[in-house]
Amino acid sequence: MEHYFKKQHREEGAAGVFIAKIILGIIMVIGLAILFGFIIMWLWNSLMPEIFGLPEVGYWQAVGLFILSKILFTSGGNGHKNHPKKPSKSKIKHKLRSFCDKNHIKEWDYYEQFWQEEGSEAFEKYIERINHEKNNETTEH
Repeated sequence: MEHYFKKQHREEGAAGVFIAKIILGIIMVIGLAILFGFIIMWLWNSLMPEIFGLPEVGYWQAVGLFILSKILFTSGGNGHKNHPKKPSKSKIKHKLRSFCDKNHIKEWDYYEQFWQEEGSEAFEKYIERINHEKNNETTEH
């Protein structure tokens, strides 16, 4: 019988701790909400009137701005549930390789070698041709 009472006492104590944690959590959430309201109000009042000439806001207006921004800039509060699963790095590499193969991007591997052998000389000839064409246009007018 004594064992039964000890077990009951432990379970009641655990329930009390659980309830205390819930109450503490609620108090912390409320405290953070109040703090966010004051931080948003302070930031708005110190920045927006000076930068954009907007009026200052009160505490409840700042809380309203916070709620409005949450509604406008989040995806309904479901977090990542609405977003498709991110592809793995190997899938991304495979897709990139297939894209490069289809679009002949492998040929770009030779670009540096081309530029060293022919590129600068070809570029200089191109600039000369452009300048010559511009000079011809100005002499015609």
